[in-house]
Amino acid sequence: MSLQSKIEWTEATWNPVRGCQKISPGCKHCYAETFAERFRNVPGHPYEHGFDPRLVPGKLVEPLRWSSPKIVFVNSMSDLFLDAVPDEYIEAVARTMLEANWHTYQVLTKRADRLQHLLTTKLERAARAAHIWWGVTVEDKKYGIPRIAHLRQAPAAVRFLSVEPLLEDLGELDLTGIHWVIVGGESGPGARPMHQPWVAAVKQQCDAQGSLFFFKQWGGVQKARNGRQINGRTFDEMPNPSTLPTAPRSIRERLIEQLAPAANEWSNDPFVQLAHHVA
Repeated sequence: MSLQSKIEWTEATWNPVRGCQKISPGCKHCYAETFAERFRNVPGHPYEHGFDPRLVPGKLVEPLRWSSPKIVFVNSMSDLFLDAVPDEYIEAVARTMLEANWHTYQVLTKRADRLQHLLTTKLERAARAAHIWWGVTVEDKKYGIPRIAHLRQAPAAVRFLSVEPLLEDLGELDLTGIHWVIVGGESGPGARPMHQPWVAAVKQQCDAQGSLFFFKQWGGVQKARNGRQINGRTFDEMPNPSTLPTAPRSIRERLIEQLAPAANEWSNDPFVQLAHHVA
């Protein structure tokens, strides 16, 4: 967990799952994989197993320990809706988000079909909670655009798109029911270029259809040099976060006692030892 995230559109990260599997072009230069693999085979390190997917049940109640409200990116180093993550574990993550409702949670996935299914069934209460924002990645037309329809069909109180890395002109977008759109270019070695007209087209459509627009970065090999301004301006629009006060310590401790036993039901072994589990 980081309480001072360098990601421009969040404040903290929470990773009750670690590691992932690539499923589309946006995954090609995954920053999380690059980071995790640096520590493969380092005994005792959180990423001793590199980017191999695994549950981290010891972190299930972590947000209840934080003493002040945060905007929290859930699973910055994974994807909560990864096929091998059991439905019941996702429900346990959602229970923590519902109980610790003074935080605002940003849940982002490329597995939009599973997101839609669970938000309309087992996660319906969490879907309708205004402090939990549900989003999908939209990097191109072939893989990204279809995810928007899945998200729109889910009964979410707040829906958002992470258009990062933006790999091509997306054409006409239907942003009905989409509250927030983040746009950014790829960064780091081998970064694929993002062109200004692609960004302008997304922003124009956000303005026309009433979606909030956040521009994260131009990206590139030296992203700091390229900055995050459009025509000399930064665009930092986002939905309103939770305004609830943090629960008193006594209440948080009681909630931890109630939820912590569930963590003992799960193994933190790499998923190669777990069965594929999708309801």
